[in-house]
Amino acid sequence: MKKSHILLAALLACILAAGCSPKTPAPEGAPSAPVSSAESANESGADASSESESQPAEEEKPEPVYASQIKEGTYKIEVSSSSSMFRIVDAQLTVAGAEMSALLTLSGTGYEKLYPGTAEQALADTDEKCIYFVENEEGKYTYQVPVPALNVEVDCAAWSIRKEQWYDRTLVFQSDLIPQEAVSESVSCPTLPDGQYTVQVTLAGGTGRTSVESPAVLRIEGGKAVATLVWSSPYYEFMKVDGTTYNPLGEGGNSTFEIPVTLDEDMAVSAQTVAMSQPHEIEYTLHFDSATLEPAAQ
Repeated sequence: MKKSHILLAALLACILAAGCSPKTPAPEGAPSAPVSSAESANESGADASSESESQPAEEEKPEPVYASQIKEGTYKIEVSSSSSMFRIVDAQLTVAGAEMSALLTLSGTGYEKLYPGTAEQALADTDEKCIYFVENEEGKYTYQVPVPALNVEVDCAAWSIRKEQWYDRTLVFQSDLIPQEAVSESVSCPTLPDGQYTVQVTLAGGTGRTSVESPAVLRIEGGKAVATLVWSSPYYEFMKVDGTTYNPLGEGGNSTFEIPVTLDEDMAVSAQTVAMSQPHEIEYTLHFDSATLEPAAQ
């Protein structure tokens, strides 16, 4: 019995000695233990940071170009579209007097008519304002559309023949292809006698779903210009111009303001709307084109 106890104790001692012995080191070149997720995240973060720092700065957007800055004539231009379903394969810009228009050729034949504005505005307006297609010699659908300015986003609604409904599109008529010698950097602002005028005004910024009436009524008093600005929405509480707040004129109907303006310059303004769940003050840019000035009808 004693011998069996002695043998069992010796066997246990051997087992314990083997379990406590140091592990054999891994040979050179053997794969290391997997990196923890935290370490991976840190490495990824470092790489992402270094990559983001090396990214080139975003290019500045080109300045808006208006009809009064371009010599009269016809120019080939490029037009970008917010929808791949509304692809423009050719665009010819015509500048005549103080207005611009473009003959657009679409890649397909799915749209019967266009409207210079949003789908919501098209539904509320008359069919006379719609621009129907004209088929060219190649069987392509073309549309002659007004162009308020180049290098700015312009609302355009398109009527689908198959779906029988309006779709919102955003177009940008680009100035890149117009020869430099045909474009002037600025237009001098004329000195006007006191009186009432009308002037074309373009609006940029915001969501692109709001517009202002154009032409607008312009009043000249003592060499200063004041415009009556009528929005396409009744929900604007006030406007700010150069830090001064302007309240709407009267109540009812679309929001209307009288504000001081500068012709032939991009004016930064803001307006607070209550059309959303919370009041929002939105930044816009207005441009009043002096080349379009006409005496107001008495």
